[in-house]
Amino acid sequence: MLTERVFRRALIAVALAGLVLGLVAWALGRTELSGWIWASGTAPVVAGLLVAMIRDFVAGRVGVDAIAFVSMFAALMLGENLAAIVVAVMYAGGNVLEDLAVARAERDLKSLVDRAPRTAHRRQDGSIADVPIEQIAIGDTILVRGGEVIPIDGIIASPGATIDEAVLTGEPIPVVRRQGEPARSGTVNAGDTFEMRATATAGESTYAGIVKLVNAAQTAKAPFIRLADRYALLLFPVALLVAGGAWLMSGDPIRGLAVLVAATPCPLILAAPVAFIAGVAQAAGHGILIKGGTPFEALARTHTVIFDKTGTLTVGGARLVAIESAPGVGPDEVLRLAGSIEQASHHVVAETIVEHARKKGLALAIPTEVRETMGSGLQGRIGDQLVCVGSHQLVHGGRKPEEWAVRALRRAAWRSALSVFVSVDGRAIGALLLGDELRRETPRAIQSLRSAGVSRIIMLTGDRADAAEAIGAALDLDAVLADRVPSDKVDAVTVEQRLHPTVMVGDGINDAPALAAAGVGIAMGARGASASSEAADVVILVDRLDRVSDAVSIARRARRIAVQSILAGLSLSGIAMAFAAIGWLPPVAGALAQEAIDVAVILNALRALMPGRRFGHPAMPAATVTALLHDHERVEASLNRLREIADALDDAEPGTAVTLILEANRIIEREIVKHEKDDETIVYPDLARYLPDRHGLGAMGRAHREIMHLGRLLSQLADGLTPNDADRYLIRDAQRVIESVEALVRIHNAQEEDIYEHAQRHGSP
Repeated sequence: MLTERVFRRALIAVALAGLVLGLVAWALGRTELSGWIWASGTAPVVAGLLVAMIRDFVAGRVGVDAIAFVSMFAALMLGENLAAIVVAVMYAGGNVLEDLAVARAERDLKSLVDRAPRTAHRRQDGSIADVPIEQIAIGDTILVRGGEVIPIDGIIASPGATIDEAVLTGEPIPVVRRQGEPARSGTVNAGDTFEMRATATAGESTYAGIVKLVNAAQTAKAPFIRLADRYALLLFPVALLVAGGAWLMSGDPIRGLAVLVAATPCPLILAAPVAFIAGVAQAAGHGILIKGGTPFEALARTHTVIFDKTGTLTVGGARLVAIESAPGVGPDEVLRLAGSIEQASHHVVAETIVEHARKKGLALAIPTEVRETMGSGLQGRIGDQLVCVGSHQLVHGGRKPEEWAVRALRRAAWRSALSVFVSVDGRAIGALLLGDELRRETPRAIQSLRSAGVSRIIMLTGDRADAAEAIGAALDLDAVLADRVPSDKVDAVTVEQRLHPTVMVGDGINDAPALAAAGVGIAMGARGASASSEAADVVILVDRLDRVSDAVSIARRARRIAVQSILAGLSLSGIAMAFAAIGWLPPVAGALAQEAIDVAVILNALRALMPGRRFGHPAMPAATVTALLHDHERVEASLNRLREIADALDDAEPGTAVTLILEANRIIEREIVKHEKDDETIVYPDLARYLPDRHGLGAMGRAHREIMHLGRLLSQLADGLTPNDADRYLIRDAQRVIESVEALVRIHNAQEEDIYEHAQRHGSP
């Protein structure tokens, strides 16, 4: 590629030198010499073009360069050497302009490669030595100074580190990682110097995989670049017929030459590759790496998208979704005891429970006398208490479960969740429900795909049918294919691909065969060296599902811009050909007109670098969106507590019920209602600047008023409340209000997040 670009620049240098020297000779009255110089400057361009045409013909393609070759060759044969050199400068210059445009568009891709670290500071024998990253072995201790790119994947050995992960996640705010947490290569140390232990070699690290994908994305030629060749099949014979007709009707071969010069197909040569590379570069800026042109073209034609469920539509892995507790026992106590015991286990469920307990700030005790029953759970002592954590059968044995436990099992069943029961000294005190849940952005991502023009969306999973159908119904998918092993997934993808262009989205090793079978395989948030990303055509580095619709939209827009550029260029060339045919545009003027058309085509094709946004409204800054989302995360903790209170009111005694109702009232007044008032008075007025009208915000304001109304109802109910007042009807009314607030705020926050994302992604730059 570099050699070809140097050759192209040499050709334009020769052509320009020939044009200038010929003009000098002509000005000095050396007409014969000027003609010879112009012919000499044209000849290398003609020869290079002939070689390119032969190469294309051997490869089975009729290139778009044929008209340029014919026009220059005909001009030389007819003695119109000035027209020939102008066409040569135009053609060679167009190629150089293409190189410059492509280089501009490739900048985002190259920046990933250029910033790849080459050395690492390895601690050895009490000192620090700079060594090539290829010499780093797993287990080596690496020092990362402030501002440096982390050279290799590892585990943080220092008490903590502040890391800028924007290059991988797109998030502009650095994150704090604690000792024992992972640090990925390619991210930046945004804080003080820290140490880490390598967990992968250079070739297996995250950034090495990204660099491989970038190189792959730069090498392949897109089928849609061959759009130019398809248009050339039409343009070439038409140009020859018009030129021949102009010659026959006028009797002047120069008239036919002028038509050929005006028909030189630089719009075809320039539009498609510039738009393609620009689209790939824009995708890379969104954390989407596309392995060459074939998947980029296929993305533009997407009809059907198939999603894996676990880890793709859902967050993947075990998540604590609810805590059910026995009467008189607080949910935090259940979680504290479970987390304390589970510290002794390495099971993934145990890690989730311990992590959640620590996030809530619970003081975990050190367990003793721990005994694990494989597949069932474990028990041990916390102080003088015998605590058992595990399955329903392990905790209850042959005893009939209590009413609250039956309710917990029922809720676990309809949530498709795993239930982990906790007992103290033989008495069951609570249950933790763990399950997989939808990503926050999944509904919005599905809606965005519909808006992008995808006609059919399917979920393909190995999970059981009831759990899969529940998610499919919630997302309004077109089909749900459950209980599928990897070979079944391949068959399903193959069937859909035969019917329509199909994209498969997955994240795990078991998805790799299906990703390879699809027209386009998209790996979600996968490491570059993993099986799924190797099999995929597109790798989404950011762990966000809405990047799938971004990839489809970017590909379609880039292809649309390429076609628009080609058609506009051909239309303008057609007008120039008509003027030339009737004698209004001589060959030299026709060449200059074609040069102006080329510049316009390049500028239009470069629009693919920019997102398709409406003008007139600025895009909401990413940092503002992130801050608003963090506010919702803080509210989420309050909503979780309201859900726990509502569940506890099912069978609470009057005294306990009053305490819970008063706590819920404080949460709603001090946190929920305050949050909604701040939205109404601070957030929404600012948000309106990024939206075309306030109609949507008006509808959201109605939700604010309903939430505040429910808050007032609970406040009136709680005012002066005593245990003597707390009959079962009052408790039920309070429970209904609390549940209504919790549900309404959750869906309201989700709608607000859709608006925030829309304001960020669809404003004008």
